Amino acid sequence: MNSITILGVRVDDVSPGETLELIESFIAQRALHQIATVNVEFIMAAQDDPEFRDTLNATALNVPDSIGVMWAARRLGRPLRERVAGSDLVGWIAQRASRERWKLYLLGAAEGIAQKAADVWQSRYPGINIVGTFSGSARREEEASIVERIRDAAPDILFVAYGAPTQDLWIARNIEKMGVPVCVGVGGALDFVAGVTQRAPRWVRRVGLEWLHRLIRQPWRWRRMLALPRFVWKVWRA
Repeated sequence: MNSITILGVRVDDVSPGETLELIESFIAQRALHQIATVNVEFIMAAQDDPEFRDTLNATALNVPDSIGVMWAARRLGRPLRERVAGSDLVGWIAQRASRERWKLYLLGAAEGIAQKAADVWQSRYPGINIVGTFSGSARREEEASIVERIRDAAPDILFVAYGAPTQDLWIARNIEKMGVPVCVGVGGALDFVAGVTQRAPRWVRRVGLEWLHRLIRQPWRWRRMLALPRFVWKVWRA
């Protein structure tokens, strides 16, 4: 698997199809694998958070989640073939899970969101096996009880929706205790599946303006968007 390092963070050159094939092989191996969906905010957060940077560089797979990451790879002379958006990836995994009989567990998001997402997928993909949902909390004092829930459910894939970097650090701390073959940090993807947050229209995503659509609908995100010009400047300097 080819990879590129962008401002100290590894990003893997995988297509959507290759990502699903890798997940299938991870499950077959029954070893423990963490997957991160790396976007500009991840990379910029990792500049000031060595633990997060080390976590990302130790995962089994870092998919290129944003147009900004794709641009940076081109700028650095190592273009990536395809974007693998986390919001799309969860749906692709759910569809493949219904066919392969993989067991899914949905953790995080606001109260009730994970169950709504499960209901949507159970309607959309007959036969999908969702063995548990729980909003829970990323607080350290709750980790032991949540780990026990997940271990008892014995999923093949765990989606963790606590937002980055919290979700990714949470997975790294607990993956060995849970014994789940594939753990994926999914950010706000379950909100999209549940229908509580509207994703940008497909044409907006195609032209790379999904970030602007989210900013218009969620203006409180403007502080987070300040990472974009900083990222562009750092990549140009690199």
